Amino acid sequence: MLRRAERLGLTELALMDVDAERLDLIGELAQAEEDAPDALAGNGRVLPFKIVRTTDARVALAGADFVITTFRVGGIASRVVDERVPLRYGVLGQETTGPGGFAMAMRTIPVLLDYIVRMREVCPEAWLINFANPAGLLAEAAITAGGWPRTVGICDAPEGTRRVAAALFGVTPDELRLDYFGLNHLGWVRGAFLGGRDLLPRFIAMLRAAGTMPGLPFDTEFIASLGMIPNEYLFYYYHSREAVNNILRDEITRGEQIAGWNALLFAELQSLHAAGDLNGMRRTYQTYLEQRGGTYMASETGQTHALAGLDPAIIRALAGEGYAGIALDLIEGLTGRAPRQMVLNVPNAGAIHGMGACDVVEVPAFVGKGIVSPMAVGEVPRGPLGLMQQVKAYEQLTIAAATEGSYAKAAQALTFHPLVRDYAVAKAILKGYREEHGASFPALT
Repeated sequence: MLRRAERLGLTELALMDVDAERLDLIGELAQAEEDAPDALAGNGRVLPFKIVRTTDARVALAGADFVITTFRVGGIASRVVDERVPLRYGVLGQETTGPGGFAMAMRTIPVLLDYIVRMREVCPEAWLINFANPAGLLAEAAITAGGWPRTVGICDAPEGTRRVAAALFGVTPDELRLDYFGLNHLGWVRGAFLGGRDLLPRFIAMLRAAGTMPGLPFDTEFIASLGMIPNEYLFYYYHSREAVNNILRDEITRGEQIAGWNALLFAELQSLHAAGDLNGMRRTYQTYLEQRGGTYMASETGQTHALAGLDPAIIRALAGEGYAGIALDLIEGLTGRAPRQMVLNVPNAGAIHGMGACDVVEVPAFVGKGIVSPMAVGEVPRGPLGLMQQVKAYEQLTIAAATEGSYAKAAQALTFHPLVRDYAVAKAILKGYREEHGASFPALT
């Protein structure tokens, strides 16, 4: 935001957290940035916009043009529960996919809808940009149950694929257009166009020759047979038993791993902050990010994602600006300063044949001043479409269960999910979540 302040027309940034201590700690850490031009307080320079820190949501939301949500109800301890409970029954325990995504959505939807009530009071014209996972499901909940049509869900996975492909072909990402379709964490690239020419077959041939694609856990022969590039999260569907076995073999879930790292991180940040060592805080945080990024999906896939030996252009492409860059690109487009095409989570509105008009899907969309318009995708292969339809049925039952407090719909949602497919197992998992999440899980009758 500091680097893009002028392009965004940014005048005020409100940072809000329910934890005052962490709000101040991360707020101070942000001021330790050394590469933000003419934007550091404490160095005799003036910030280009006002920054407000608050634990009061109404103060943060008042008069906002854009609201960016990223939160986890119950903290990292809740992720541990989300992942551990289904593993007892041989079912995938993962943050956003399968039962873990269900539990996270059930806890998050009521809180998200409560924020929308406050937004309606103090920033009724704001756009809601949802980072919180599961991003597509929550975007649909905000639009349909929350009645907030100015909602967009974002994910950096499609953009990451585009950046890698662009780097391989020696062009800028803006020059390459993806033909992409799916749901959040359930999508496929079926075309990569440069000046009207589809480079995807050549891209797949390059991957096949190399034997791997940076950041993707799939056999390149399988990618070649699909004729498409699957989103990395499809590993959990295409290799579901392998994923569960890999996690169980490691005897530690990703949530448990991150919980340990987080405890160490904040202890060290607090110590460095007390000593006034802001540069030390920054180095510690950067090391933490590299540790997380370098082990992403490693346990589930049984593969490391080390970048050593890769072309520097690929490493830079994989780094990018992540979710932050996607959010700020979207804001630039919505203000009219930089209209663009992006892959976003928005209502289908006829884009993908076979999906409902109000179903939130992940597709290319045109973003202009005050508008987000999905672009036509048309017919898609039957296999992916069937999987999308089944997962969408699960998502909509989950939204209904959370908003209506319905036990029957919660059990149905889990039963319908392709990674569960068993009513007795669904009930057992639901029972575990209700017991272990306690008050953070909605009451069901």
